[in-house]
Amino acid sequence: MITARAAATFDPEGRSVAAARAFVRDTLQGWGCSDVVDDAVVLTSELVTNAVVHAGTAADVRCLRTDDGVRIEVADRYPEREVPVQATGPSFGNLDSEHGRGLLLCAALASRWGVEYTPSYKQVWFQLDMPERAVGTRSAGPALPTALLPAAEEDRVRVAVVQVDQAATVAGWNEDATALFGYPPEQTLGKPVTEFAAWPHTPGISMGIVEALQLSRWEGSYGIRRSDGRVIPVYASHLRVRDTHGEPSTVCLLVRDSERAVIQTPPRQSANDNGGENRTADPFEVFIGSPAPDDLDGLLQRTVERSRDMLDADAAFLLLATDDETELEVRATTGLPSARQRFARVPVEAGTGRYGSARLPAVHDDLGAVPGAVPLLAGTGMRSVVTVPLKVEGRLTGSLGVASEAPGRYSNEQALRLQFAADRIALAVESARLGELERLRRGSLSFLVEASDLLAGTLDRDQTLALMAQMTVPTLATWCAVYTIADQASEPELSFVLHEDEERIDGLKSLLTKINPPEPVPTPGARLWTAPADAAHQSALRSSMRELASGSATAGAGVGPSLATAAAVGGETVVLPLVARNRVIGLLTLGKPSDDHFRQEILELAEDLSRRAALALDNARLYSERTAISQSLQRSLLPPELPVIPGVEVEVIYRAAGEGNEVGGDFYDLFPITDGTYGFAIGDVCGTGPEAAAVTGLARHALRLLAREGLGGPAVLERLNAAILDEGPRSRFLTLLYGELRPQDDGSAKLTMVCAGHPLPLRLRQDGSVEPAAEPQTLLGVMDDLGLYEQTVTLDPGDVLLCVTDGVTERREGSRMLGDDGLAEVLATCTGLTAGAVAARILRAVERFAAAPASDDMAILALRVPEPQG
Repeated sequence: MITARAAATFDPEGRSVAAARAFVRDTLQGWGCSDVVDDAVVLTSELVTNAVVHAGTAADVRCLRTDDGVRIEVADRYPEREVPVQATGPSFGNLDSEHGRGLLLCAALASRWGVEYTPSYKQVWFQLDMPERAVGTRSAGPALPTALLPAAEEDRVRVAVVQVDQAATVAGWNEDATALFGYPPEQTLGKPVTEFAAWPHTPGISMGIVEALQLSRWEGSYGIRRSDGRVIPVYASHLRVRDTHGEPSTVCLLVRDSERAVIQTPPRQSANDNGGENRTADPFEVFIGSPAPDDLDGLLQRTVERSRDMLDADAAFLLLATDDETELEVRATTGLPSARQRFARVPVEAGTGRYGSARLPAVHDDLGAVPGAVPLLAGTGMRSVVTVPLKVEGRLTGSLGVASEAPGRYSNEQALRLQFAADRIALAVESARLGELERLRRGSLSFLVEASDLLAGTLDRDQTLALMAQMTVPTLATWCAVYTIADQASEPELSFVLHEDEERIDGLKSLLTKINPPEPVPTPGARLWTAPADAAHQSALRSSMRELASGSATAGAGVGPSLATAAAVGGETVVLPLVARNRVIGLLTLGKPSDDHFRQEILELAEDLSRRAALALDNARLYSERTAISQSLQRSLLPPELPVIPGVEVEVIYRAAGEGNEVGGDFYDLFPITDGTYGFAIGDVCGTGPEAAAVTGLARHALRLLAREGLGGPAVLERLNAAILDEGPRSRFLTLLYGELRPQDDGSAKLTMVCAGHPLPLRLRQDGSVEPAAEPQTLLGVMDDLGLYEQTVTLDPGDVLLCVTDGVTERREGSRMLGDDGLAEVLATCTGLTAGAVAARILRAVERFAAAPASDDMAILALRVPEPQG
């Protein structure tokens, strides 16, 4: 009877063999089948190698747990291969061959095995029976003196049990979870688990918590965000189960990280524990076990724990050196506040506050006599310490140390023992570290490519600021603030604030507005900024004092927000300058919660991001300035307001095409000339940009000046034509409809017009007929002698004169164009409408004619003589 299943597929590449081994090992250990893990891993390795290396196909691995053992099935997609057939002799084949050994090993190690074929794949399976053992026994350790037992932080050990459903939301929350993290069940049930879990977000290195919850079994460390904002490091054991209806969920057991021994799976026994006298164990395996080759954090954590046990110490720590060996970065601790120390950095060379004992073994009998000798231990109560270097080919790669609360605990002999262990693990640590760096670089490259694409996709300043913050939180930091600098004489201004917990944003923004902004130093790289943490702690202290002094029943109610803000910004805070075109245009501030530090690789990634973000922000600024100038210039080319003409309704609609409303060549004007006479014009200059704007401004202002000099329409346009030609290479040809309107005593309006190359004005009569109101003549800006003449039209009550630019008539949808005829058809439906309604219907018809946005400016001028009332 099958009691558990697990399956995975591995691609046809060399690294899949190691991944398959790890999958089988983790699955069987999670099921408590440690006795057959080694044989299962060996057989799986051979069979998967045959599939992905020799056959060149993907391998499907399935683990089945039965009542009496486990069954492993390995299938590949190459059914044509034959199974070695046993010859008449006892030999199966050449044992030195590089392939074909998987079946021989199955025959030697498995209780039962076999091969199954289908038209699409071949499957090899083997069964490993579990040995007889006492009921309920899985593993046991030796009896230990009380002083050597793991210590708990409280009298009662609390194990939080959190159940997470298929959608990664909290479905169960026990009393111990409430006691540890401060949330009652009603505040957690139904909410995403990501709201409470503080998971490391290093690009390219580790999976997220949602992915970890999908695994059949997972163990490791992360953080849980308490209700007061503090992050508690926890050790977690996840087990994926299914209910009676077949619905999967994950049960998470959580304890404080310092109490991990409560739920941590014991390491598998080393080879020499199996009683075999002829099997020699690698000292490294004996010391550290056999973590996965790419699990650097697991390797380092096991190292410090074994080191502490080996020398009977109170604490142990391991630091890794930077590439230039100038600094050491804390990567693993035990017995110390790991959340406060993780990724903290100390210089290597001797001096105050520096780590002078990094390159050689060193024994410190009493740190009280030599303060600062090991900066990591300052304020921890440790008195004696021994440190040894980790070296690979003579190069310093790290430092391993153990410490005790009692002075004089360690001797040179113990330093040699620790150095021997360090020598055994140094190469493995360096190999895992280089693998982590390579994964980080790949992840960082993908992150920067995506960031560059996002930043390049917008020229809006506010959106650029939001993108900068959203890309850093939570991937690089817990919170982020962006300051902008308008010019060299301006102070940095807080422009955007983001925290991974939205409820902390307001408190963080309020705090940052009360402190002086960081100095805009152009020096590249991240620099520490302690002002937010100092201000937050001072604010929390003042709030606490006020609450205590008040002595009211609600004392402590107001302290919560202050403490939460202090916890949110109490870790390391760094500032990176945003430098573009040799000028500091802003500051990018990144922060961590209490007792947390940035790792050096993250700071380097943030520096790369800040350079790209600075250029994007400056481009957005320049674009905004150009758009503002363009819009201001466009407005200056149009009349500020239209005069009220007695007895005539007037409506104008203007739509500038193009992103940012770039200055175009379309314009209109309506202005008084003398009492009772009004000039109107609508025109279109060839092209866009500054040259077209110059001609547009010349035309509009010249028309007003010349018309008010008493010149008739043809004379006005002749002089304007001469002025345009005088512009020389900057001149542009211009189509223009110019006219003069005079309301009459009988309720009509008399118009005289000159249409110089412009779309003809259309007249709508009361009976619905539409006809051109002028004849086409030569456009301006092309030749000296135009021979223009004016035409007179009388608009009767109810008549409409419609004037448009070619952006209306040349509106296109594929090969179709609205044209003069289409415009006339729309106008014919406007009988009885006001001038405003006529203009609105024309615009609506133009917009609906094509799905794509308009690519040309449009101007619509409608003049209507209203019918007499009553």
